[in-house]
Order: sequence, then C-alpha cells, then structure tokens
Amino acid sequence: MTPRARATNATPAGELTDAQKRKIVAGVMLAMFLATLDQTIVAPALPTIGKSLGGAEFLSWIVSAYLLTSTAVTPLYGKLSDIHGRRPALMLALGVFLVGSTLCALSASMAMLIVGRALQGLGGGGLVTLAQTVVGDIASPRERAKYVVFISTVWATSSVAGPVLGGFFAQHLSWTVIFWINLPLGALAIFISGRALRGAPQVRRDHRLDGLGAALIIAASVGLMLALTLAGLGTSWLSPAMIALTAASLVLSVWFVAHLQRAAEPLIPLGIFANGVVDKATAAIFFSMFAFVGGAVYLPIYFQIFMKADATLAGAGLIVLLGGSVISANIAGRYMPRLVHYKRMALVGLCLAIAAQLGFAALASRLDFWSAEGLAFALGIGLGPLFPTATIAVQNAVDPRDLGIATATLAFLRTFGGAIGVALLGAIVTAYDVVGAAGALDAAFAERAGAAFRAVFALQAFALAISLACLALMEERPLRGPSRSPAAPPR
Repeated sequence: MTPRARATNATPAGELTDAQKRKIVAGVMLAMFLATLDQTIVAPALPTIGKSLGGAEFLSWIVSAYLLTSTAVTPLYGKLSDIHGRRPALMLALGVFLVGSTLCALSASMAMLIVGRALQGLGGGGLVTLAQTVVGDIASPRERAKYVVFISTVWATSSVAGPVLGGFFAQHLSWTVIFWINLPLGALAIFISGRALRGAPQVRRDHRLDGLGAALIIAASVGLMLALTLAGLGTSWLSPAMIALTAASLVLSVWFVAHLQRAAEPLIPLGIFANGVVDKATAAIFFSMFAFVGGAVYLPIYFQIFMKADATLAGAGLIVLLGGSVISANIAGRYMPRLVHYKRMALVGLCLAIAAQLGFAALASRLDFWSAEGLAFALGIGLGPLFPTATIAVQNAVDPRDLGIATATLAFLRTFGGAIGVALLGAIVTAYDVVGAAGALDAAFAERAGAAFRAVFALQAFALAISLACLALMEERPLRGPSRSPAAPPR
C-alpha cells in the first residue's frame, strides 16, 4: 500500500454515538486540563519564586520560556498526530510535560527553572491543540459548537483552581508544589485519556516534520526576548550586544519566512493564510492573547504592589478575569450555531475589553481592590467570546483534510501572541524597576509603579484595538453541519 493510499485512513465520525463522543472528549479534556492549569497556577507565585531563586529581572522568562517552546512545537504535534494518530502524539506530549515538571520542581536556580519550563512547553504545546483537534475529528463544525461546554469547563476549573492553588502553595507550602502536583494529575491523564482515545477516529496522513522551521522560530524569538530583557534592564539599544541580538533575530526571522516559502511541508503553511477567514481570525487571536496572557501574568504583581495583597489573595484576584472569559466563551459557544452573524458577540466583547483596559490605564495607581476586580471581570467577559468564535470559524473555513494543521496554526499564533506579550510587557515593568518589589509603597516607588502599569495597560488596550479591527474584517461563512431547527430560527 502506498503512502497516499493510506492517507485517508479514518473512522467516520458519524459511526460514533453521542455517549462515545462525550467519553472521548472527556478523556482529552483531562489532558488539556494539565496544560491550562499550568498556565494559571504559576503567575501568583512569581514574586515568591524571584525572592527564593534570585534573578527577579528574569521572572517573565518563567512564563515566556513555556509559551515559546509550546508555540514552536504546536504545529509539529498537529502533523505528528496526522502521521501516527492522535493517541500516540498525546501520550508523547504528556510524557515530556511531566519530565519538564519534575525538573522545575527540583530547580535550585532561576536558569534551571527556565530550562525546566521550556521542556514543559515542549510537551504542553501538544495538549491543547490535540484536544481541540480530536473534537474536530468527531464532530461537524455546527455540532462542534456544543462541545465548547467541555472546553469551557476545563478552562473554568483551571481558571479558578490555578491562581488560588498557586498563591496558596507559594505562601503556605512551597512554590515547588506547583510543579510536583502535575505528577499525579499527569499519571491520571495518561490512564484515562489513553483508554478513551482507543475508540476515537483513526486519522493518519503522511507528513514531514519541519524541525528546521521550529528551530528557527525559537532562535529568532529568543533573540528578540533577550533584547527586550536587556532593554528593560537599561541596556542601550545602540550597544554592541543589543545590535547583535536585534540583527540576529531579524536575520533568523527572514530566514524563517524564506524557509516557509520553499519547504515541502513548512511549520506554518503560508498558503493557509490566503483563506479570508484564517488570516483575520489568527491575527485577532494573536493580539488578544498578547493582552490576555499579559494580564494573567502581571495583574497578580499589580495587586501585590498596590493593594498589598499576599500571594493567595493576588492569585484569587485572577479568578474574575479568567472565570469571566470562560463564562462568556461558554455562552458564545452555545449560541453560535443559532446565529447567522455569529461574530457580533465577539465584536461587542472586544469593545468592552478595550474599555476595561483603558480604565486600568487611566486609574492604575488609584484603584482599590474591588474596583480593579470589576475591571478585570469586564476584561474577561469581553475577551471570552473571541476564543470559540475564532476556533470554530477557522475549522469551518478549511477543508477537513487540513483541519489538524489549521487548528495547530491557530494555536501557534495564539500562544506566540501570549509569549511576545509577556516578554514586551515584562520589559516595561523591569525598566521601571518594580519587578518583585511588593514592599513599602513610598511616594517615589508609587509614582514609578504607577507609570509602569499605565504603560502596560495602555499597550494591552492598543493590542485589543488591533484585534477588534481584524475580527471586524473577517468573513462570516455559514457553519457546516445539520441545518437549524425550525424552532430556533436564525438571527
């Protein structure tokens, strides 16, 4: 049998019952929970980790290293799962993630922790995208919207549990527990998801893995992030080190784009952006995640500086942001199949999110805790509808044979936006010398911290404005799948 002859080897989704589909989705959602929990559980502990290991100026790298490596390998997992199947790819991702978690827990220096987080990202990059791809395998775009409730449940649980657990562990136990807790959860995920995926459709196609493309994007991004870090520490952009880093990042970026144009199977197939939906949706997600992940990382530090919150309370302060996004994402996912103009909810939401960020920027040094919580909730509610809207719109707009790579490309730019956002916002906070400084709020420090966070919030609002423009330009194509019920007419 030739490679092309087996390229369409797949079990039709229609052969699965609803009960089987729910079992499969629940299995991969448990694996996805690990990755989403690890994104939210670390943020409240960052100041504590900085005090414990030193090198507080590199705190943003704890988040960025994970996001960067997970970004680069996301498309690789999409292709790897197309070659060998979803189940083997998911088991590999879980295994690498747990090895990285162990290294993080054993870290005795900031450098060791950053390396461990990078290794975690190599595994975590596959967990979210593979879970979403499996959902795409078993359900049509119109039917798929109802499964958003499973994804929303995962995000809701991790959004509430992650910040609270992270702050509690850092304050009352040890920040290393944040990573040790992944081991029993990971073992359970391997057991449950491994069994559930035995009944999933077997989708296999022949692909080549673009290792050079992944290496180039990591190297280019690391160069940029190092330059941003040094700039935040006061290094002149005209210094030899900064010129060398910036030039290297630029050359590697150009090489990366040129490689994508000529590679047989590039990390990101540039042709997919010719689709009038994919290009606008991925751009909207990129800039929204710039603001969203930046908020999730730096709001706990903001709370600790201005509200004198301890690590536990600062972590709890994130619940309204993350929980609000889950609530509105769930609502948007449920109503999308009934609407013709399904992107309107996301457009209105982004306007609300921009207003919340501008409120933060204008009142950064004068907000009390509950006022800040109100703005954070509005930000979360506003951002939530974009996530299911962009995902389902992209999956609906591409040919089913390109579902894996389209989903992986969306996840790639979603995570990459967060990585760049954390790095750039971290450079701003570091430049004002407020990283890890949650001590006495004297007049000079208060003025410096206020200026830093005004700049951070204003930049996030600008990124959201770009996201809004991209989404407004995105074409709305009718969702494929069973027709609407007469009892629920389109609106």
